[in-house]
Amino acid sequence: MIYPRRTFSLISLCLLFGATGAHAADAMITWPGGWEVESLPPASDATGQPTAQLRQRAVKNDPNGDPIMVVELTQSSLQPGHEVNVQGVLLEMRKSVQINFVRGGFQSVCTQVHPSTLSNIPALETTCTITQNGGHVMTQTLVAAANKEMAWSLSYAGSAAGYEATKDEVMRIREGLRLGVAD
Repeated sequence: MIYPRRTFSLISLCLLFGATGAHAADAMITWPGGWEVESLPPASDATGQPTAQLRQRAVKNDPNGDPIMVVELTQSSLQPGHEVNVQGVLLEMRKSVQINFVRGGFQSVCTQVHPSTLSNIPALETTCTITQNGGHVMTQTLVAAANKEMAWSLSYAGSAAGYEATKDEVMRIREGLRLGVAD
């Protein structure tokens, strides 16, 4: 099965506009057993300066070692006075994902952006169904949230069967998030 890994790293870049290197509490994620977790290096802005405070990716593999679900969380500190247009950010995230899939020979259809939460922070989310030659191959959910100090993006994506099999577990992970705030 073709599994476009480059898509997952694109997700985290979209919330980083206006981010700085200010100190902040890290988001707390409780990962259940069976997930391979890695902390990713911070993304950089146009000047090469690191922008993200926290980037984590976790992968759940099937018995053959093939990924069935990938979850990525990015947390960024905001410059004082910077307000994030969460809907605009999420729409840009969705657009980037869709363009990336088209370049890979896939089609995608996404739900309308709708209100949600990320931890206790108001958020917006959308879910995309990715097809190839008419067959459902993948599902991806994008979530964006921000307050006055921080911005977050959460993406989770998996094969059609993998997403369905792990979506309840991912929701428990998502509900257990404890997002940090600036000191």
